[in-house]
Amino acid sequence: MNYVRLTIALGLAALTAACGKKAETPVAAETNQAVPAAAAMSSDMGNMAMAPAASTAIKAKGHGTVTAIDKAAGTITLDHGPIPEAKWPAMTMAFKAAPAITDAVKIGDKVDFDVTLTGSAGEVTAIHKQ
Repeated sequence: MNYVRLTIALGLAALTAACGKKAETPVAAETNQAVPAAAAMSSDMGNMAMAPAASTAIKAKGHGTVTAIDKAAGTITLDHGPIPEAKWPAMTMAFKAAPAITDAVKIGDKVDFDVTLTGSAGEVTAIHKQ
């Protein structure tokens, strides 16, 4: 009976000691050398950033209402309808905009606009009051 208790106690001690250990560092397959965890993660992230879809710009047109203008930040916020080219539903969103764009309109104006979309961000390239 004492051997069973001793075996259980040693097993629990081993499990408890294992809980405090850090995860093993990944090993590079080609060189069998350890790769720092940060490097392993950044290389995966780097591959994701290079994906063609992330760097492809889409030109689209939209209709909406100007809800905010931040000339210092160079942004214009539009409450716009759906933008089918980007598969976006209607929403309110801030876009980058050149000073000529932000100076051409005021809050409350109904507008038609051209936008260049890259990923989930966009830049208004032309704007016209309705």
